[in-house]
Amino acid sequence: MNDFFIEHIWVTYALIVLLVSYVYNKVFRVRKLPLLKDIVIYLLIAVGSFILWFFQLNGLPIIASLAVAVFLMFLVRVRYFVEARAKKKEHNSGSGSGSKG
Repeated sequence: MNDFFIEHIWVTYALIVLLVSYVYNKVFRVRKLPLLKDIVIYLLIAVGSFILWFFQLNGLPIIASLAVAVFLMFLVRVRYFVEARAKKKEHNSGSGSGSKG
């Protein structure tokens, strides 16, 4: 897999930028920023991704690490969804017991 990333360096860079942007949006973004500040943030992400891209091309598993981080964030979202669904089901079954009259 690392050979693919070395052969396709721009795909590697784009993948790193995408994964870092996703992590930023899901973890660090607490509110909507003005457009100019948003542009500055994404430019800084693009510039900072060059360092990660360099490390990836020199053998460090940057994309694999980012993929694991995204997968763990996905697991947390699934867990929250399941818990919210169970809470909603518990709430609906508890309030509907004989209140008609």
